[in-house]
Amino acid sequence: MPIGGLPPIAVMMVAFGRMLRDNGFAVAPEQTETFLRSLVLLGPGGIRDVYQAAVASFSPHPERRADFDELFRAFFHGSGAVTASGETEREEEGETEASAPERDEEDVAGDRASAADLLQEKTIAPLAPDEELRRFGGRLAGRLPLRKSFRLRPSSKGSAVHLRRSLRQILRHDGDIPHPLMALAPARPRRLLLLIDVSGSMRTASDDYLRLAHIIVQRAPEAEVFTFATRLSRITSNLRCRDEAVALANAAAAVADWEGGTQIGPCLARFLSVPRFAGLARGAAILVVSDGLERGDPAVFVQAVARLSRLAWRFSWASPLVADPRYRPRTRAMQAVLPFLDDLVDGSSGSVLMPFLLNWRVPAERASKIWGREKSAEKCTHA
Repeated sequence: MPIGGLPPIAVMMVAFGRMLRDNGFAVAPEQTETFLRSLVLLGPGGIRDVYQAAVASFSPHPERRADFDELFRAFFHGSGAVTASGETEREEEGETEASAPERDEEDVAGDRASAADLLQEKTIAPLAPDEELRRFGGRLAGRLPLRKSFRLRPSSKGSAVHLRRSLRQILRHDGDIPHPLMALAPARPRRLLLLIDVSGSMRTASDDYLRLAHIIVQRAPEAEVFTFATRLSRITSNLRCRDEAVALANAAAAVADWEGGTQIGPCLARFLSVPRFAGLARGAAILVVSDGLERGDPAVFVQAVARLSRLAWRFSWASPLVADPRYRPRTRAMQAVLPFLDDLVDGSSGSVLMPFLLNWRVPAERASKIWGREKSAEKCTHA
């Protein structure tokens, strides 16, 4: 959000929103704007009003409410503490200011799952043009999953009456019409939603996934791409650039948690906690590219996957572990979410995923049937 020309107090409030984003909270620009507007409307008489406006505007997840309070205290109070009611308490003598939550032991090698919030930059090396990727992009536009449009189009072969055109015809003929004018609902491509795991355990193929995501964004007009490890990042706008090298460089700069820890459940929960992000999943074809090695509470992971499954038209999971013919979902998290998945496929590389994406609109056997679990009754199919 541009801050040029804003009064100093507004600049400070915008900085608080950026601080929340830097500490892993899913803060949209609209939420920061709402925070500023609420303060103008309330005319806060004290810090308690500011706190309540911040909670209402940024809507921190209940599990991270304590972290939110600590950040609010550090930003607005320094040594003060903010309780759930918004009142200020002083720290006991000898205590220091709030510090960031302690990290788990970092996974330097990237060969196992970790919950460490490791922030680092990444450079994606440019490669020679890939002929297989180019052919995939040329075929993708005609193989996208389709849905019926909500807007009717005049057609003599339609099965619905075009009321607006028919009424106009009646007026032109003094209340008489030889036959009603028909219409049909044309098919439109569904939104494609890609959620790509860029944690340390997925580092060997993350560049490949980003190149595949770039060509998908170029060919699918409503495609959306997010990355996650310990934080959630939307990189769709970064991939809109036609030049692959520039697009990937922009995407790499926009993601702060490259090859860090793995917090799949909290990241998916953050995605669903932002209404405009959750709206992107409604009726969409969703693909999550991840090994599914969740380090946190499986309950958060399962709840997020269950809700995404109910929102999606088709919910697919691509894991590089499936490339091993001996693989079976044995972790508690993957066993619990299996009934919510339509597909569990090999995601060891972008080239392996291409044939699956080109046949995404074709119904397939349920993942639960293939992997020996009954499909959950909670799964719904949205038009």
